[in-house]
This record gives sequence, C-alpha cells and structure tokens, in this order.
Amino acid sequence: MASFPSVATAAPGPIEKDFADTDILVELPEPALTTSELPDSPEQLADTLQNQISRARSTGDPRFLGYADGILQRWPGEMTDRLLTLRATLDQSLHRFDSARNDLETVIARSGSALQINQALLLLANLETVQGNYEDARKRCRQLQQSYPGLIADSCTAQVNARTGNPRAAYQALQKKSESTSTNTTSRLWAEGTLGDIAAQMGNPAAADHWQTILRTSPDDLYTRAQLADWYLGRNQNDKVLALTDGYEQVDSLAVIRAIAMAESGHPNAETLAESLRERFAEARWRGNLLHQRDMARFQLDVEGDADTALTFAADNWRSQREPLDTRLLLRAARAANDAQPAQKVRTWLEKHGQSDARYPEADS
Repeated sequence: MASFPSVATAAPGPIEKDFADTDILVELPEPALTTSELPDSPEQLADTLQNQISRARSTGDPRFLGYADGILQRWPGEMTDRLLTLRATLDQSLHRFDSARNDLETVIARSGSALQINQALLLLANLETVQGNYEDARKRCRQLQQSYPGLIADSCTAQVNARTGNPRAAYQALQKKSESTSTNTTSRLWAEGTLGDIAAQMGNPAAADHWQTILRTSPDDLYTRAQLADWYLGRNQNDKVLALTDGYEQVDSLAVIRAIAMAESGHPNAETLAESLRERFAEARWRGNLLHQRDMARFQLDVEGDADTALTFAADNWRSQREPLDTRLLLRAARAANDAQPAQKVRTWLEKHGQSDARYPEADS
C-alpha cells in the first residue's frame, strides 16, 4: 500500500447555465480549512495543514492542497520538523518530489523526535518506491525497521522486495506476519493495502479481498478505491467498476476508470462523462496544473483512442512515477502507437530491477 499516495484530484465540471433560484450551486468548504489568516504558532499551522491534507485525501478536492500550499508559502516563522514533514507530504501530492525528498532528509538528519523521524522515513521510503529508486527505498525501510519495528516497517520492506523480483516470497512473508501479529487498526490496514498491491502485481485474485477489507473500514480511501476499481476493469467486471465509482465522478482517477467501463459496456451515459472529462482536462492543461498525467494518458488511450497523445503523457508520467500501473500504461501506449523505443527502455529497466519475470504481458513485442 502506498503509504502516503498522491491525492486523487477532482476538477471542476462544465459551467451550468440553467438552474432554479433554490438550487445549491456549490458547497463551500468549512472556513476553518480555507482561511488565509496565518496561525499564531508552528503547532497551530501544522494542525491546519494536517486537516487540509486529510480533507484533500478523503474528498479528492485539490483546493485543499492549494489552501495548504498558499498558507505555508506565506509562513514567516520557524519550520519545525513537523512542518517540514507536512510540507514534504504536500510537495509529494503536488509532484514536487525533489523538494519533498530534501525536507524529509533534513528531518531524518536533525530531528530529536522518534515520531517525526519514523514518519519521515516512511514517507521517504514511499517516495523512493514510487519513483523506482528501490535501493534507496530499501535503505529507508531498514532504518524504519530498526527505529519502529512492526507491520508498517514489514510492509515497507515487503513492497520493495516485491518490486525487485520477489513478489511471491514478499507476499507470503508479510501475510504470515500479519496473521500472527496483534496490532492496531492502522498497522493492520497498512499491511492489507500492501498485500493487495503485491497480490495485484502477481495477478492474484486475493488483491480484491485485501482492498475490500480496507474499504469496509475506510470507504473514503480514494487510493484503495481506485486500485480496486482498476482491478475490476482489467478483468472486464464493468458492473463492479460502475458500482464502486458511482458518486465519485469528480475524482479524476475514478472518473477515468468509470468512463472506460462505460465505453466498454456501451453505457448510455458514456459520452456525457467523456465530454465532462474532456473539458476538465482541457481546463487543467490551460491552467498548467495537470497533476496526474497517468489519468490523462489512460483517457486518451482507452476512451479517445489517441495512442500518440496517450504515449506522450504516459512517457512524461513514467519519468517521475514508476508504479506498476504507470509501467503497464506506458507499455500499452507504446504498443498502441507502434513505437518500440519506450517499450525497450522499460524492459531494460525491469530487467535491471529483477522484474523480467513479473506479470507485464504488455512488454511482449
């Protein structure tokens, strides 16, 4: 399970012109989370940032990231370890990976708080894993295992082992520890998410069971919801995709998955959602804030049928994010565009990291 995954973003829909006088046009976020007033202390600022980031994760609304970023940039006071960790979390969500890495390394090097060091180690291990820097990720997982042993550190190590050629052994080891360890809910769900990701990497149907366990406890976990929806989509279970994404059309990743399922199943509302996404992505590109190129690439490839444009976005995305979904998408786009060069680059990278035997049928030429 990605420990602090990038926030799934939602974007404004098309402008509505016809509405009744009594219609609610927009529900504004609570003032406490959107205030532009600077708090009085670093701890108050940290509490505000934490709440804004949490709301961004649970709603998929990127405005909360903007509120957090704006208030943090104007903060003239001390940058405590907690503030640096929160800024790194925000930067990772906004795909400012180098800045996030610098802040986390600073916290690890200088902090006297075990809590802050452990959180920074976990965030940094996740960042390195997302970017495909597996040896750096393994180093951070080992440090975490020493300072905070338990299921979360075990999950960290298992994820790296799975990405470097040992998914079956990593899955079995973590599953055994999860079943034999009495721990808190957070650690247990963390392990469930990691088991789900590793199972999906192997094509193991147990992936869905692990993700469903998380959603029963945390239905607003958008990362897990998107993982499960994508799993169903890949197995042509479009009815389950539509049920899982119903009501989440404003979250880009879930909306794209839903649009693909609608298109494949001939749903009568398929074009309506597709048009909404066209306008949404066009506006994001115009504003220069298209965060998730993976979503754009998938939409172009699987809804619009534009392989060349999909390949452009998939390749740009893969430069900074190398999760299995990113890798598979680039390979599919390259095949559809009949461009062998990106696929060869990916195959070389997979072999370097011991993944030549992993489940990447898209890599076959």
